[in-house]
Amino acid sequence: MNDPQVQLVVVLGELWGARNESPDKPWSLAKLSKRAQLPMSTLRRLLTELTAAGLVDVELRPDGTGSAVLTEQGAHVCADLFSA
Repeated sequence: MNDPQVQLVVVLGELWGARNESPDKPWSLAKLSKRAQLPMSTLRRLLTELTAAGLVDVELRPDGTGSAVLTEQGAHVCADLFSA
């Protein structure tokens, strides 16, 4: 899975699933990396793009850990993408 567009959709899909599992609770970047099966460096690059687009809020801590959650705009986009 080297296609950046596919990777973006995978990350959005995992965050959409996280929102449905535990609404308004951010997921750790470690958990998201594992679930999306992406290296942390790739995940952080993708999250930077998604944050710039207003779809995701990311919190990075000084120790290198962090978390991510969909914004309301991101939730609307994901609802359009993933809801049948």
